[in-house]
Amino acid sequence: MNFIPYFIAIPLAVAFIIAIIGKKDKGFSGILAALAAAAGAFISLAAAPSVMANRALVCGLGMARAGLGISMVVDSLSVFMLITVNLVAFMVAVYSIGYMKPCDDRWKFFALFSLMLAGMNGVLIAGDIFNLYVFMEVAAIAGYFLVAFETRAEELEAAFKYAVMGALASIFILLGIAILYSYASTLNMAEMARLFAQVPVGATVKFVGVLFLMGFGLKAALVPFHSWLPYAHSSAPAPVSAMLSGVSIKVLGIYALARIFFNVLGVSPYLSNLLIALAVLSMVVGGILAFGQSDIKRLFAYSSISQIGYIALGLGVGTPFSILGAVFHLMNHSIFKSLLFLNSGAIERMTGTKDLGKIRGIVSRDPVTGYTSLAGALSICGIPPLGGFWSKFVIILACIQAGRPFLALCAALVSILTLAYYFNALTPALFGSPRRDAGGEAGKKSWAMAAPMLVLAALSLITVIMMFPNVSNALLKGAASVLADGKSYADIVIMGGVR
Repeated sequence: MNFIPYFIAIPLAVAFIIAIIGKKDKGFSGILAALAAAAGAFISLAAAPSVMANRALVCGLGMARAGLGISMVVDSLSVFMLITVNLVAFMVAVYSIGYMKPCDDRWKFFALFSLMLAGMNGVLIAGDIFNLYVFMEVAAIAGYFLVAFETRAEELEAAFKYAVMGALASIFILLGIAILYSYASTLNMAEMARLFAQVPVGATVKFVGVLFLMGFGLKAALVPFHSWLPYAHSSAPAPVSAMLSGVSIKVLGIYALARIFFNVLGVSPYLSNLLIALAVLSMVVGGILAFGQSDIKRLFAYSSISQIGYIALGLGVGTPFSILGAVFHLMNHSIFKSLLFLNSGAIERMTGTKDLGKIRGIVSRDPVTGYTSLAGALSICGIPPLGGFWSKFVIILACIQAGRPFLALCAALVSILTLAYYFNALTPALFGSPRRDAGGEAGKKSWAMAAPMLVLAALSLITVIMMFPNVSNALLKGAASVLADGKSYADIVIMGGVR
């Protein structure tokens, strides 16, 4: 399984290469970063059939079997997330080539971008809980610097708040890991899972579960741990916002939480109800706070909080069907929220402002940006037949099947709320009459910015194929089954994983 370390090695090597040669060859750094993301997407797509056939591929560096090295595991959930993350990262990297062109220090941006990607890939393939934490910190620290990249006062303040809240989350997570290690005498997640499957879950494990819920809840920006997100996502450069909202909060927050809860600790009714409560709060509070936002990026940021609530709700309900909906919505949200933040960058470049009150007639001024923005907005609102509709529909139907009609009603009402605030904010921005005093750079957007928006808009329209009975359907079901059959994770990795 020698290909597994490449998910970390390639973007990490690219980050160091860019740091070394960036000052001399600034134009080449963006291409290198895009190629690193493309390589990750290609390798994960190529490995998917083998992963689904063998259920898990395992690679150990050092004395991994003795718990002293690095254990890396790629199962159906990992490969699904690797495809999503690296595909979105590739689109964002290509967009950044055009977006960051006026910046003289763009080589620093692409070095940090590649480092962030290496950290997220590391989280997705980590087989032991401490290295999951280490890679999480690598991605998070790169994210702090990227938020503050343009060093304006607003960005520095947002990065400081992001770093403080991220450090608090890390304390909760590291404390939980320390307690688990003292309890289980191992850091390998499969070995931990086998131990917890054999002994009753006591108060110590429940306490650790609460610590992880707070730590990863902060990383995922679940309410009430969400205060850092509107500042960080609205202040950062548009490509950084796309990475943070599109994939970072899912990998560092939702994925890590789901992996540990479902595959290591086990989801007790107590933790499940806590997760559902946070999910409903996030859906409702995020949707309400999105109303009345005058900054287009803050609108998208609060929308992310609300949509993360849908994913957490599907996980909290905990049936195979609801988990399927959660995984599907995770992928859909990664696509259309990345698209919307890229759109916001093009709109700001075109109009010179993020103020929705001053943005008018985007469709007539720039049809590519206008219609791709419309596609992203319709998908996030759950308008059929776009992918966002089907993932929300599965979650709502799963709540009804689980005998929780109140949760289904909440999810449906929040979807209507989402439609209301997007319609209220974006209709005049997209279709209103252009302002006579509108400034900006209409017509000067490069192909590097336009192409990723078109690709992501197309993906937001066709992700419904994931529900069809074919290879993509098997990939989605396989990813969901890893969480739904959480207790089998240890046996698959220890006994059945191909090495």
